[in-house]
Formats: sequence, structure tokens, C-alpha cells
Amino acid sequence: MKVYNWQLNREMDYKYQEIHPQKQVTWVFDTNKCIACQTCTMACKNAWTSGKGQEYMFWNNVESKPWGFYPLGWDVKLLEKLGPQPWNGDKYAGKTIFEGAQYGEEILGYAPDENDYSHPNLGEDEVNQQVKEKEYITIPHQPWMFYLQRICNHCSYPACLGACPRKAIYKRKEDGIVLIDQKRCRGYQECVRACPYKKSMFRTNTGKSEKCISCFPAVEQGKQTQCVQNCIGKIRLFGFKSNWNEPRGNNPIDYLVHIKKIALPLYPQFGTQPNVYYIPPIHVPEAFNRQLFGPGAKNAVEQYKKAYEDLNLTGLLMLFGSTDQIISSFKVEGDINNGYCAGYDDKGNELIKVPLKEPIIIREEYDEQRNVRRFNVT
Repeated sequence: MKVYNWQLNREMDYKYQEIHPQKQVTWVFDTNKCIACQTCTMACKNAWTSGKGQEYMFWNNVESKPWGFYPLGWDVKLLEKLGPQPWNGDKYAGKTIFEGAQYGEEILGYAPDENDYSHPNLGEDEVNQQVKEKEYITIPHQPWMFYLQRICNHCSYPACLGACPRKAIYKRKEDGIVLIDQKRCRGYQECVRACPYKKSMFRTNTGKSEKCISCFPAVEQGKQTQCVQNCIGKIRLFGFKSNWNEPRGNNPIDYLVHIKKIALPLYPQFGTQPNVYYIPPIHVPEAFNRQLFGPGAKNAVEQYKKAYEDLNLTGLLMLFGSTDQIISSFKVEGDINNGYCAGYDDKGNELIKVPLKEPIIIREEYDEQRNVRRFNVT
């Protein structure tokens, strides 16, 4: 069937008809603030994949680009299979994984080897090239790397759903969360082969496939997901996105994705219309960002660099990690020095209020109350 993919700015082939949920769960990750502490990874691991047969599973992982992968080579292998991925302006002129499948297959993909999952920290903190003698950091960086946070994208056109012969995978109409019905799953692993992000995983001792469930018990209670709540760097925001042609200006996700267009999908050329969005790293070559995040990457970097000129954007960036509740709307008042951004739930109740500019507090060298010095004076 033909469906419209707004991230590609064109129609494309997909197995099922185009149906939109009532609202769509969406994440925004700011790659520029991530410190790769892996707290998100451990929070997800402890909550959902601490059982037998799940030892290798990381529904959430943070990998260092350009050399980090989980599983090994998950993206470069598929990019090579997909072939050239040209863009004509903001319209994708190449083939998606649904259009580039080989004869006898419905979806272009591959099944990782067992050993591909053995080194989730491969390439951690490794820069793109060897640091030369007497070289020092400049802007833009010569050697560079950045941290890429990855979870299931709960895609609008899920490859896993399209590939499952048992129709065990479904997308919830109330919030767009993609789940696997464990009663229907027979462990054929077609979802593992088809998912371009390799976030559907097979559990050997149950013979079933499993994946991120968007912490739906918490989401149903108005809470953000575990990976968002536990993020030390405050790089994550979770909420619900409106349809691409009906954005709400006071919806944090809509503002970042549809209005400001500073948050972009990962590998939109795959065609799944993923619902995890990234603010691209500002110190990475434009060509690399473009390959990962599409033709809007350059504009997103420029917007981020001058975020202080847009009080709404400044306020939203300050809202990241400020509350464990789902923020449905926001409002900014005041100026950059004395203003604030307030976040509200879906009933209009105020959840949080943060300053547009964090105060600078300089502590005295000597603490009279505790009779100690805060700095080394020896």
C-alpha cells in the first residue's frame, strides 16, 4: 500500500494502510548534553531485562559514534544493503527498507549473529581518527565523537510489525506504543531481522521476542519513562506528539519537532517514521549528521547554537529532566535574565516552573558554619 511519510516528504510503500493513533508517544534526546554515564541503560535494565535469557538485552543503550554499535555494525550493515540514499532538498529520492527489499523478501534487513551482541560498549569514547602529536581541540573539532542514545522508536510504520507472520506485534491506538503479544509470538524472529534499529530481541529460554514497551504502566499514569526519569544529564524529554500537519505551538514535543525542527529522526531514510528525535551534535561534520538525521541537520545545529534568541526554545531545553510527569503544554514569561518556563499536564495543572537562566552561585572559600575550607589551600 501507499502511505505518506512526512519525514521523507513523499509517499512510500508499506504493508498496511496508514492509520494514526489518537496521540503518539515521542522522545527528544539532546546529544550535546549526554555524558554516557549509562544511568538510563541501567534503569531500563533493572526495570525490564533483569531476567534469565535477557542477559544480553539492552532495550536502552548509549553508544559512541562513529565506532560504537549495539549490536555490532547494526546501522552500517543496513546502510550498505540499502545503497545510495539521495535527497532532493527535503524530499527523499532513494529507496526505503520497504522499497529496497530483495526478491522474495518484503522488508530489507538482516539477522545479527549472536556474537554481534557481545560487546555493547565497543568503541566507547573512541574518536573518529588518531589524535596527532601536538594537536589540540578547536572548533570545529578535528578528532571527534559523540554519544548516541538508542531505544525502540515506536515507529509510525514499524518494520517489526510489518514483518511478523503471526501478527503478534501491534501499535496501540490510544498512544502509538508498539508491543509484542507474547501469547501470539512463536519466536520466528522476523521482527529481529526486519527492525533496522535492531531493537526487537529474541529470548532463547522462552522462545519469544521482546522489546521496549515504553514503560506503558507508568505512561498510563502520566509519568515519563524510566530512561527519561533517571537521566542525570537531563538530556531527555518524553511526551505526546501531534500529527505532522496539526502541530500545537504550546506542546513541547510539537515545538521541538514540527515548529522549530531542531529535533530530528534517526536514519529517516529507512522509512519507518521513527518517533525518537535527536538534537544533533554541534561539533560533528555536517555530512555525518546529515547521514544520521537527514537534510535538516545543518539547520538544527544552527538553531541550537543560537537557542538563547528564542525564549520558547530556551525554556523547553530547561524543562528537560525537570519533572517525572508528562508535560502536555508549556508557557514562557519574562526575559532571558528573569523569565521562567512553566510546564502543565493535560488538565492544565502546573507541574513545574524553571528559570530561563540558571543562577550562578559562588560559594565562599571558607565555610564558617562547618569550620572547613572548600578549596585546597596547602
